[in-house]
Amino acid sequence: MDKLVLFNNTTRNKLLNKRSGESKFGEHVKILTSISNIYEQLNNLDVTHVIIGFPEDVGVFANYGKTGTSNAWEATLKVLLNIQSNQFTKANKVLILGHLNFSTELSEISTLNQSKKKDIEKAKKIVSKIDSYVSHIIHQIVLAGKKPIIIGGGHNNAYGNIKGTSLALSKPINVINFDAHSDFRPEEGRHSGNGFSYAYAEGFLEKYFVFGLHENYTADTLLQSLKKFKFIKYNTFEAIEIRKELKFKAEMERALKHIEEKPFGIEIDCDAIQNVPSSAMTPSGFSVNKTRTFVNYFAKHKNASYLHICEAAPTKKTKTQVGKLITYLITDFIKAQDN
Repeated sequence: MDKLVLFNNTTRNKLLNKRSGESKFGEHVKILTSISNIYEQLNNLDVTHVIIGFPEDVGVFANYGKTGTSNAWEATLKVLLNIQSNQFTKANKVLILGHLNFSTELSEISTLNQSKKKDIEKAKKIVSKIDSYVSHIIHQIVLAGKKPIIIGGGHNNAYGNIKGTSLALSKPINVINFDAHSDFRPEEGRHSGNGFSYAYAEGFLEKYFVFGLHENYTADTLLQSLKKFKFIKYNTFEAIEIRKELKFKAEMERALKHIEEKPFGIEIDCDAIQNVPSSAMTPSGFSVNKTRTFVNYFAKHKNASYLHICEAAPTKKTKTQVGKLITYLITDFIKAQDN
């Protein structure tokens, strides 16, 4: 637990913009005051959802991606705390736990060069260390009967989310991944492109659906592998949105049918959303409203066990917009589960 930095009143007061006659989300969320016995504290608290941040981009770096995903947590907090607390947002059912402090790991990769193979290998080893911290904290949250809402960070953290949830529930889980890429690349050392392949190889992931693969960015060898595996199903963005061969709603229903029998995680990669600053930003992707519809649809199911929003890489100019996007997805998840 030495990486966990609790969200506290000092941070809350610094980020809150109070207005007379208004009640803000951040004024009503629960917080923990002690770093010890996290599981016991969570277990005894009357909350349904626990929000945690993983501000890192080591997995993205190790996958030759564009770094910046470490900035999404702070961008989200600023917006989330200042939305309205009302009958829709249910702030009193939410705990903001805090974030895992990966500043040491980020400073280690700042001295590395992506064009040097030995440096990439070093970064992969650091990702493996990050995995253990991620899976441990997710395990504690799920074991305490709460639903984690995880703000990344890179998509490497899917592995820790899946492992932590699976260990807490003592069985493998299923996953729906809203993503332009499958992240089911070979086990060649950990990075942001193989979290699901590692989770499957180690017995934590059972069934997997990739929603909205981009045809231009999926290697043929990978497509052949995906067809071969019975436990993986997928569709492509082009088949749904460009050629209109498939309908968005019908595909959500097909995906749910594949994963609904067991607890499942909802993974949202911001690379799949049009024009969102991310590690692999796309000019052609699903709209924000389609993404929100997607989260709402899957979150309503009783087996939806966590939400992970990753790969957003806000800049100074875009941090408010990215914070708003992630906040919408967080509140959509909470609202859908409350109904």
